[in-house]
Amino acid sequence: MSANDSARALRRARSAAGLSLRELGQRAATSHSTLLAYEKGRKAPAVTTFVRILEACGFAVDFHLSARIRERDGLDRGEELAQVLELAEQFPARVSRTLAYPKFGPDE
Repeated sequence: MSANDSARALRRARSAAGLSLRELGQRAATSHSTLLAYEKGRKAPAVTTFVRILEACGFAVDFHLSARIRERDGLDRGEELAQVLELAEQFPARVSRTLAYPKFGPDE
């Protein structure tokens, strides 16, 4: 997570919680000036600090791990992309202007 990503997440969490920098600072045991630096992206918090601040805003923190295909793992990304594009070609390129579906509710 970049400093900009964490800054955006912290701003959104504090705003959603309706807290001032000073209020959040008291709850998270972090100075309001440090919180401001985090929110402006001038500093990046450690993961434990980031979690503590979000929890002080009333949010739970969950992480989702996903596998990444990397060339150093011996997997050719170009081949993977070619397979995806080949699959995409099997879908119709034109979309009908009208949808055929059953109508629900009263007819007018």
